[in-house]
Amino acid sequence: MITYTIKKNQSKKIELTKPGQYTVELVGEGAEALVSGVFQTKDKETIATEILIHHKSPHTSAKTTLKGVARDQSYLRFKGKIIIDEHCGDTRSFLTERVLLLSPQAKAEAVPDLEIKTSDVSCSHAASVSNIPEEHIFYLQARGLDRRKAEEIIVEGFLTVSN
Repeated sequence: MITYTIKKNQSKKIELTKPGQYTVELVGEGAEALVSGVFQTKDKETIATEILIHHKSPHTSAKTTLKGVARDQSYLRFKGKIIIDEHCGDTRSFLTERVLLLSPQAKAEAVPDLEIKTSDVSCSHAASVSNIPEEHIFYLQARGLDRRKAEEIIVEGFLTVSN
């Protein structure tokens, strides 16, 4: 497990590049975390990424975005949790987990969780696992691209993270 500790008035951008378990602790007022991770699986590969965002002080914020693409017969799993401790008001935290399946045999899970022990917070999560809609492929093919190139462009755009 890898732990990041963000202290008073610190702002940290964290880019997750390998699957695994991560903890981000916001331990001082004014601490801010921008967390992103982009993952791809192929063949029969299985990967899992778990992240815990733990707000231990008031007046903290975090934005976490995990995106993934599963191909072939692979399996991709995201599990994210936000904890906001007691007496940690004026806290903002958002967790997004999105997975794109590129094969009927590919599998994925996106499991977000919230544990809020105080009031005066703004906290939410979003999760989705989906395929590329055929009309998106058709649109690009109607403009002269073959299916493989159309899919490649859609995946590239999907995996772009802006924090």
